[in-house]
Amino acid sequence: MIYQSFAQLYDQLFDTEMYQRWEEFTIKNLPANTNSILDLAGGSGRLGVILAARGFDVTVADFSAEMLSIADQHATEAGVNLHLRQADMQDLCAFPQYDAITCYADSFCYLADAAAVQKTFSEIAHHLKDGGVLLFDVISTYQTDVIYPGYMFNYEDEDHQRAFMWQSFKDDDVNHGVIHELAFFTRDADGRYDRVGETHYERAYELPLLKQMLSQAGFNSVEVGSNFSTAIKEKNPTRLFFKCHK
Repeated sequence: MIYQSFAQLYDQLFDTEMYQRWEEFTIKNLPANTNSILDLAGGSGRLGVILAARGFDVTVADFSAEMLSIADQHATEAGVNLHLRQADMQDLCAFPQYDAITCYADSFCYLADAAAVQKTFSEIAHHLKDGGVLLFDVISTYQTDVIYPGYMFNYEDEDHQRAFMWQSFKDDDVNHGVIHELAFFTRDADGRYDRVGETHYERAYELPLLKQMLSQAGFNSVEVGSNFSTAIKEKNPTRLFFKCHK
């Protein structure tokens, strides 16, 4: 049996189209003459590799050492240089300033509460150069309150070697909170399946509060949109995209 960790399975099964769309959103909204980019919660480094291949000086930071190990493998395979840093995004004191900072896949929604988000926004503002930009996305309260409760997604390979189960529930203890139960199954040579699972907790925030926190952190211009743009195109968007100038 070849054991695969949650991080490896997550990386293998994540929708690669999302990275392409994050790349497009990033490139479209970077300031002119951008060179240095910090990708916070950059995970397995797939977006970082894409940006580095375009010639940017990219640092990928993530809380998980295992994810960063996978990012190193992707960078080596692509023949690009990535600066990899294990870090908690609430404390960036060891980092320099950057022309741009990105944070996608609703990573801010995994922080404990609004105070943690506010602290992180302030840390990011401190580590952006004047004129720099923060680009990020978050899930909306519509997503947590309407879409996710009772949500279920199942996937299985055509050869039945791997399966993935995702179930989401409302978190009754947290306003706009949701609980995700994730489980991967990989088939052994003897036909039995090994299970690797995790429980993830997310919470969303009302748009006025997010704008207030960004303003308090020092961002003087905030553009908000949906569907990988800076314009809200739906009545009830499920994911919000932000372009914040320092």
